[in-house]
Amino acid sequence: MMKKFNLFILAITAGSLFTSLLILTDKDANADINQQTARQLLSTGKILPLEKITKLAKAIKPGEVLETELEQKKGTHIYEIEILDAQSQVWEIKLDAKTGKLIKLELED
Repeated sequence: MMKKFNLFILAITAGSLFTSLLILTDKDANADINQQTARQLLSTGKILPLEKITKLAKAIKPGEVLETELEQKKGTHIYEIEILDAQSQVWEIKLDAKTGKLIKLELED
């Protein structure tokens, strides 16, 4: 379930709202995402704010958000959200970070 990742904890400011975001990149990623890059992506509109992504994910699979990751794979930024549903099942939802479009919905083992 867990891959080896380089972990960066990032606080993103969206207006006066502060949210926490885990930025993870794996060996298949095209480039590491650092704190400055993530802020720039958000401020230029290349990724959606975490608050909006969380709402979109919960609309797809209601429940409690356990973890949120931002990855870059093959030039595309992807939010990966883990949600615990009412039946105590953990779901992984992958959304396009720019559009919020669903890429993948999968029940975790």
